Amino acid sequence: MSGHEAGRMPEIGEDHWEGAVAHQALEIEGEPYYLPLGDEVMAFEAAYQNRLPVMLKGPTGCGKTRFVRHMAHRLGRPLVSVACHDDLTASDLIGRFLIRGDETVWVDGPLTQAVRSGAICYLDEVVEARKDTTVVIHPLTDDRRRMRIDRTGEVLQAPPEFMLVISYNPGYQSLLKNLKQSTRQRFMALEFDFPPREAEVAIVIHETGLDRPTAERIVRIGELIRNLKDAGLEEPASTRLLVYAGLLVRGGLDLRRACELSIAAPISDDPAVLEALFALIATVA
Repeated sequence: MSGHEAGRMPEIGEDHWEGAVAHQALEIEGEPYYLPLGDEVMAFEAAYQNRLPVMLKGPTGCGKTRFVRHMAHRLGRPLVSVACHDDLTASDLIGRFLIRGDETVWVDGPLTQAVRSGAICYLDEVVEARKDTTVVIHPLTDDRRRMRIDRTGEVLQAPPEFMLVISYNPGYQSLLKNLKQSTRQRFMALEFDFPPREAEVAIVIHETGLDRPTAERIVRIGELIRNLKDAGLEEPASTRLLVYAGLLVRGGLDLRRACELSIAAPISDDPAVLEALFALIATVA
């Protein structure tokens, strides 16, 4: 782990446009915990130093967002993060005119904010956004590093500190929701997956404060459920869900019930599948 000093970094969360733009400023206390599994930290730093955009690929809950938060703190940059969804438009990212009282004012969207302030802008699950959204980011991902605001005529030049990071889950996206090659090839890509057993046990222990034997049992349950992915599960048990199980155990639930509630129930609604998952959990818990 990094030896950087603990500090505070502002993080601006997803903006919601409901007649006005609401900004949520969060403070990250200390360095977000992240356990490196390869050379991803060095690769990200090299991309930042050379002003390259980065694409994170991997399953849900494997640590992509935590990694970005960790790297933003490590690099000493503010983080603007946007959780992409079906209704997210280019205007939501860039900004729009709003009527406030007797005047009409321009309000920056999160992407524009990030460019102006030299922040790291993180578009989480970018393929969930509407197609016009990805077109907007293209000029920021080549040597121009510019952003045009058509509605105001302004052209922003991204400062050296600005960085664009996107993430998506290749195994989950359908053919209708995939990242175009014209977009993919503008990014340096880092592959993420669930940690190997020892690393995942260490993560569960750190995040929950549980003893090692209990953490090992939780991780074992996660591994067994992941082996069932080809048997009808759309999504495997994520490291995030294993941590949730540990937190429920720490909160007083017995291990079996904690795993039923936080691992099995979130990944399936099928009664037959849930019955099988509950039976599997019972063999370990």
